[in-house]
Amino acid sequence: LELKRMSVSKDYRGQGISQALCGEVLRFARARGFEAVVLYTSVVQVAAQRLYESQGFQKVGAFSPSPMAAFLCFRIFRYRCDLPSRT
Repeated sequence: LELKRMSVSKDYRGQGISQALCGEVLRFARARGFEAVVLYTSVVQVAAQRLYESQGFQKVGAFSPSPMAAFLCFRIFRYRCDLPSRT
């Protein structure tokens, strides 16, 4: 399952909404038998990286989306959270 474009308005950040949304995505995926949740975030989204890592995601890859991005050292990180199977 891919978590794509999760965002919380600046007016509501710092209230645990992102943690709750991320937790719900993981519960949703686990309940439906998905093996993992993946997502992509950029090098500049440090708060997002901290959030995902606190929720159990691990950085599993990185790439630059274009030659110009590589020149500017802009990278996209791939994260993955493996979900234990329900037995």
